[in-house]
Amino acid sequence: MEPLHYDLDKSRFRALIGVGGIGSGVFFKLNGNHTLGREESRGGRFLNQRDYCKLHIIAHYVQTLLGPAFTTIPIGYVGEDSAGEGLLLEMQNAGFNMDHVTALTGEQTLFSTCFIYPDGSGGNLTTNDSANSKVGPDEVLKAENAFKKFARRGIALAAPEVSLEARVELLKSATVHSFFRAASLTTEEMRDPFGEEILKRTDLLSINLDEASALIETNVDQLSADVIVTKAIERARLHQPRIWLTITGGQIGSWAWDGERLSRLAAIGVPVSNTAGAGDAFFGGLLAGLTAGLSLGYAQEFGTLVAAMSVTSPHTIHPDIDRISLAAFANTHGISLSTAVEQMIR
Repeated sequence: MEPLHYDLDKSRFRALIGVGGIGSGVFFKLNGNHTLGREESRGGRFLNQRDYCKLHIIAHYVQTLLGPAFTTIPIGYVGEDSAGEGLLLEMQNAGFNMDHVTALTGEQTLFSTCFIYPDGSGGNLTTNDSANSKVGPDEVLKAENAFKKFARRGIALAAPEVSLEARVELLKSATVHSFFRAASLTTEEMRDPFGEEILKRTDLLSINLDEASALIETNVDQLSADVIVTKAIERARLHQPRIWLTITGGQIGSWAWDGERLSRLAAIGVPVSNTAGAGDAFFGGLLAGLTAGLSLGYAQEFGTLVAAMSVTSPHTIHPDIDRISLAAFANTHGISLSTAVEQMIR
């Protein structure tokens, strides 16, 4: 894998420490594009595709795009099963520091069932009682030496599919050691008191339109996307006045607020194999871009490029994304890039 062109010695960040989902899953393709009903029975078929959970997806792109000089430290558990063994090997091969990922005896690895409509959209159902659900504040505190080692030079990533308490503890440690604090919240977590605690301790919040709607306590269909984005920024700033915010909207593009300016980018039109994991790919590309020295607006552009290539793979982690493949992808699809992003991948 070929990392981006950047100088780690001049970078603001040298490491990422994160909590979130570490797990695997399957894909089930539904018959018919209409939204699955509460009591509906629907036919379909399982697909030969690999699924991964949020921390793994985001951190994979950060690590592989920034290369072995950058340190990625996930905190979590897998089960003592074949799925867990496979994940540990894949994460090691991607270059992660695995000091804080352990296989728990008698537990099962986090598992997700992704359902896909014929048009490529979809969602997922994820287990609550997996090995990774045992991750709490104590597991974060065990990484204290890592926080000390990278004080003022690290990113703390608080991703879903792990307890809110663990994420709050991560952000507390990040605050003590002057890390850049990045987080995401699910739709249902927006209304949780711990979700509000996370917002107060976050420098960069990355969410989608549905989650932004939950933040402002409305339905995504009730307001235009631009109004939802504007109101979500206003609400987030009530919790953290200096917060940065990115919001993804699938085919309609993305928005980024850097504390002063709101930028909107259109999605890149490419043949879609699977949209699952695209938002996480965007987040991973965004964090890699920021580490490489891009402003939030240019990092948004780079995240959009990574997300666009990610959806051309049937898997939720595109196994071939690196500097070389991104440059070839941009050339093949005639994607116009800023000079800042061009210089990182050419």
